Amino acid sequence: MVIMSDSCPCRETRVQNGNGIIHMKDLATKEEMYGHARLFATLTIDPGCSIGYHCHEHETEFFYVVKGEAVFNDNGEERVIHPGDVCSTGGGTGHSVENRTGEPVELVALIVLE
Repeated sequence: MVIMSDSCPCRETRVQNGNGIIHMKDLATKEEMYGHARLFATLTIDPGCSIGYHCHEHETEFFYVVKGEAVFNDNGEERVIHPGDVCSTGGGTGHSVENRTGEPVELVALIVLE
């Protein structure tokens, strides 16, 4: 099966009370993930925008950095992330992502369930 990019649902939303709007493109539906995941999407974080700090219980969220540079708050410790980096948060720990640069940041996000 091939899903063409222009047929993937897109939405703009504030995520976890972060700053600004995050552009999301859903790459699969919950039904297509057979109850093993609740999100598989690309995220674009514009300059000055962020995903607010939040925790993940009974699930793990992975980010793969495609483009740009962001600050990843890993359970209270800030790390600068770059293309090719992978971040994960689960088991009750928390995270946030902030774009402090002048260029958009693109991530692939996957949330797998326990």
